[in-house]
Order: sequence, then structure tokens, then C-alpha cells
Amino acid sequence: MKKTLLAASFASLVAGTAFAAPQTYVIDSTHTFPRFSYEHMGLSKQILRFNKTTGEVVFDKDAQTGRVEVTIDMKSIDTGVEAFDGHIQGADFLDTGTYPTATFKSSSVKFEGGKPVSIDGELTIKGVTKPLTLTITSFVNKPHPMLKKDAIGANATAVIKRSEFNAGKFVPAVGDEVTLDIALEAVLK
Repeated sequence: MKKTLLAASFASLVAGTAFAAPQTYVIDSTHTFPRFSYEHMGLSKQILRFNKTTGEVVFDKDAQTGRVEVTIDMKSIDTGVEAFDGHIQGADFLDTGTYPTATFKSSSVKFEGGKPVSIDGELTIKGVTKPLTLTITSFVNKPHPMLKKDAIGANATAVIKRSEFNAGKFVPAVGDEVTLDIALEAVLK
């Protein structure tokens, strides 16, 4: 009887440990759009976005750990005006001919109340890598209503200076501070 109870306890422990393992989610590029905004000559706040983003999120709800790796196709910039897209892709700004992608790789995720609230990592734009903390403004982990798979949805924000990434043309007339606003959805692999 003791052996059976011990075996059942061990099996339960192993099953619980396996359930608590980190899970990998693939970014849904049809619902993940990094946007950025900046002040334009004291006249308005311009909001632009990138249309192609890939990557994955590793999330362990029970251990409260996570990891994020994101790659943004910088040639997918969408200003709403094709000629301006080309201008932003030029060497003075994104230089997409030389640096076609930007990346973010997390180094740590901070949790509060069972949910991630910030992500520390490194942002690389135009070959320049800088530390970045993303503040998570919303986070949901639940079954995707259409795909019937576990999914993650999140919004995050941060502020960077474009001049620190060799993209400071026209500062200060065009604002140096750029607010990043990322909408992300990812589905269990």
C-alpha cells in the first residue's frame, strides 16, 4: 500500500512538473503590429507602423518566467504614403538596404500578480544595440476563440531616441523621442 501511495505521489509530482513546463507561442503576424509615433515639426504627432513581424514568446505561467524574441521587417514600414515609405527606408532614417530587420531579445521578464508587467532586453536597429524596457500595458493568456489553441495577447510600450540608433536626421525639428507601441498576439506552437 505504501509503495502504491508513494508511486502515485511521484507520478502526480512528475505530471505536475511536466504541465508547468514553459510553452512556446509563435507570433501571429496578422495581428502583431509594432507602431511608433513622434512629433513632427511641432505640428502633429505622426503614427506609423510595420506590417511584418515574426518571432516567438516562451511563457511559463506557473514559474512566472518568460522570454521574447521578435524580428521586424523594416522594409514593411507603412506611413500611408508609398513615397514617404521609401523616404523613411533611406540611409538617413532606417537604411533598410543595409539593415533590413530590427530585433528585440529579452533578458528578463518581471511578473506581478501572476502576469508579466515589463520586459527587459536589447533592441537592435541599424546595427546599434541598446537596452530597452518594455512596459506591458495589457496581457491575456487564454484559448484562442477561433483557433482552439492557447494564445497570448499583449500590448507594450517604451520610448527611445532615434538619434541613438543613427537615425537622427532633422532633430530637433522632427522629434528625437519615439514612442513604441506594440500590439502582439501569439499562438501555442
